[in-house]
Amino acid sequence: MYADDKELLRQFNQTDTKERAFTAIIQKYQEKLYWHVRRLVVVHDDANDVLQNVFIKVWNGLNKFREDSHLYTWLYRIATNESLSFLEKLKRNGTISLDEEGSEGLSNQLRADSHFDEKKLEWRLQLAIQHLPERQRLVFNLRYYDEMPYQDMSRMLETSEGSLKASYHHAARKIEEFIKNY
Repeated sequence: MYADDKELLRQFNQTDTKERAFTAIIQKYQEKLYWHVRRLVVVHDDANDVLQNVFIKVWNGLNKFREDSHLYTWLYRIATNESLSFLEKLKRNGTISLDEEGSEGLSNQLRADSHFDEKKLEWRLQLAIQHLPERQRLVFNLRYYDEMPYQDMSRMLETSEGSLKASYHHAARKIEEFIKNY
């Protein structure tokens, strides 16, 4: 079992326990953050690269963490920003095409990913999610997979809870329609 976040932060801020506390933070949050990033960037290797950058940023910034929010909210914010920056870089390089109708480039990568079976509902769900606009995709993933409360999402994404609820509702409706018609 992991120590609570306040204890891990206390240990991180002490020279003799800093590395051990950081390792515990990684162990505690690595899998959740990996899947959060993976659902946004789709490709396993890209998710690993982004996650590595996330933990470098965490290492460099954790001593400045003010504890205005929960540690996991702060970590998710960094992971989200790194994922979106990665996708923006791909878009600028012309590697993928992101438009208001969703992400065809990511959808094509999902189709090529051996991790997903095209015959299973999970694959269709992932494909539907990739067709959402970026903001709706992010909100849907945070709420559906990570079960993040709207209040935490609001702090992390710096937007109102009402806006997030509307985005989630629209995303769920679009996903349902996509799966029904696929």
